[in-house]
Amino acid sequence: MALLILFLLTCVSLPLATPDPSDESCLTHLSQTLKDPLNNLRNWTKSTFAKPCSGFTSYLPGATCNNGRIYKLSLTNLSLQGSISPFLSNCTNLQSLDLSSNSISGPIPQDLQYLVNLAVLNLSSNRLEGEIPQQLTLCAYLNVIDLHDNLLTGQIPQELGLLARLSAFDVSKNKFSGQIPASLGNRSGNLPRFNVTSFEGNKGLYGYPLPPMKSKGLSVLAIVGIGLGSGLASLVLSFTGVCIWLKITEEKMADEEGKMSQFMPDY
Repeated sequence: MALLILFLLTCVSLPLATPDPSDESCLTHLSQTLKDPLNNLRNWTKSTFAKPCSGFTSYLPGATCNNGRIYKLSLTNLSLQGSISPFLSNCTNLQSLDLSSNSISGPIPQDLQYLVNLAVLNLSSNRLEGEIPQQLTLCAYLNVIDLHDNLLTGQIPQELGLLARLSAFDVSKNKFSGQIPASLGNRSGNLPRFNVTSFEGNKGLYGYPLPPMKSKGLSVLAIVGIGLGSGLASLVLSFTGVCIWLKITEEKMADEEGKMSQFMPDY
């Protein structure tokens, strides 16, 4: 009984999880690289960054806490500008990052690879540029990658198909080029498969599940048809020209014969 009471007293006396300096660095740098023209993040201050959480309570709008650590950031549709800080990787307990429907530009930081607990990455409907970092495959718990409606370029990394937990993938309405990796476009086994809506809206992108690309040049039949049409037209024009020439020549000869007959004597 005495041991039980001692154990309970020990549990009661344990302090709540203390603020993590990594979270403070993460939030500080993110606030510096993001621009907030509508002042939606006015409560994002240095004093709050020092202690953003108290247990499961968050003091930051858009942040969710778990045992004193930031584990979810959702800053959607806030007209945010600027870029994504690579120091975001300091929020090592982060499981969900949603910065969708803003005007954020610049590249997707490679340092996101250090968010090893990340399950949801939604950066859709922004102005992000550059390529998808293949290092994202190190985020083995990723379930959702949504990057649609940006300005991303290059090829889609085939390594992303190695993410066994990936169940939602959308890179539509970007500027990707090259062939869709089979590891994403034609997944095998029990892995979730992605349809055409995940890839459409990229002019230079091809491969399954997209429909075959239409030829930018003229088809062989069209070329043959034009050739035959041109040949027939040329033949008609040539024949018409010859007929006109013969007619003119015939009239000239008739005129000459008429003139000569005037001078011929009658017998």
